[in-house]
Amino acid sequence: MKHMNSSGRLTALRLLSAAALALGCSAVLAQAVQTVTLPLETAKLKPSKLAGYQIAMQKCGICHSADYISQQPPAMTATQWTAEVRKMEHAYAAPLSDTDVAQIGEYLAVTYGGAKPTLGPVALAKPAAAASPGAPAAEVDVQAVLKANACLGCHAVAQKIVGPAYHDVAVKYKNDPQALARLEASIKAGGAGKWGPVVMPPFGNLSPQELKALAAFVLKQ
Repeated sequence: MKHMNSSGRLTALRLLSAAALALGCSAVLAQAVQTVTLPLETAKLKPSKLAGYQIAMQKCGICHSADYISQQPPAMTATQWTAEVRKMEHAYAAPLSDTDVAQIGEYLAVTYGGAKPTLGPVALAKPAAAASPGAPAAEVDVQAVLKANACLGCHAVAQKIVGPAYHDVAVKYKNDPQALARLEASIKAGGAGKWGPVVMPPFGNLSPQELKALAAFVLKQ
């Protein structure tokens, strides 16, 4: 730096200091990312016989913890809860139909706000009936099921997103003769711990045919 004036030397020193600081911060951040361990999810939605409970467990848990629900004002009405759920659909592209929005809004208002149910009988959504013996199995549109249940928001075929890549799941179960049944059960029940602390919501609303088709699709990747 012998040909630089004092101002030039000061600028160069500042640049070197900034670069060193940036490298140091990058190293610290990299180390932090490598050592962070998230705790297992423990918060759960309050059980209910309303159909919206099953839908909320399946679709709300895709994006946030059940803690988010309990943090909302306790005096929210069914109209306010429904508007909040609809915001998730329009602003955040949550995979919800108009019926889903109404049923989840009712469930939240009744369970967390003490409102009265207004959408008819209080009953669990009934799973699809099993096909009778000897009847041809209905063909399942796997891509439609994946889209309707936002599966590809958390999984991809070849790379990890939130959950494991389908290819990695297929490799893990490659030599397991019970792989198909295990994956069907895992998709239906959800859970955490097999691939890390992130919770996979249950998909108990899917028919046996849809569960089998999804499991078979994953194992082929």
